[in-house]
Amino acid sequence: MERLVLALMVLVCFNFILKQTLSKWYHTIAITMLSALFVGMMWPFAIEQSKSQISQWLSNTSLMLDISIILTLEVILQMWFCMLAAHIKSSGRLARKTIWVYRFLRWFPGILFFPVLFCGLVAIVFSFPGHSFSLVAWCFAGTMAIVVALGVLLLRWLLPQKELRLELLFLANALIAILGIVATVNGQTAVEGIDQVEWGALGGIAVLVAIGAVLGLVLRNFMMKKHLK
Repeated sequence: MERLVLALMVLVCFNFILKQTLSKWYHTIAITMLSALFVGMMWPFAIEQSKSQISQWLSNTSLMLDISIILTLEVILQMWFCMLAAHIKSSGRLARKTIWVYRFLRWFPGILFFPVLFCGLVAIVFSFPGHSFSLVAWCFAGTMAIVVALGVLLLRWLLPQKELRLELLFLANALIAILGIVATVNGQTAVEGIDQVEWGALGGIAVLVAIGAVLGLVLRNFMMKKHLK
């Protein structure tokens, strides 16, 4: 479970950096500085935690359910931003309300990135015993700001097309939603698992998939022939 949550944290950080590639340079600088200030100013609260605090958070069912609600809302907002960005790029004149919603969502950096930064700060503080807590926190804040800036430049260089970055952001949020559902249930499921494979049900699904694939190919060929005529 901890590895799954760690993968989810890494994906949240990647999602945050990818979102900044779709914004103006001054917006990226503002959000990055805000994140760095958050890290530097949260060290008094980070030192009050313990090494086992994160494990206790992960085992808290009610807390994980609350996080799943926040995660779902953030994923919805980020996907909404992707769809609005694609709609604005492909449409002509738009309503003022749509433009204002798009601007708000473009400035929205995401909420989950800040708890991830706090967890990272707690881990960093306890990794350097004997050093000044404030110095370690501000060094981590500066390193985080540099990593975000370099990550934004690297992603813009690897994916110069904005459309590709939008699609990747949409897919990354979909993956976050899937991993979030698995990670936040904390091992609790409504259906008890079984060790045997239901071959009849599996065969029925395979038959339905095959029929759907054949019908899709036939319909595609029919539409292509109709279009050529």
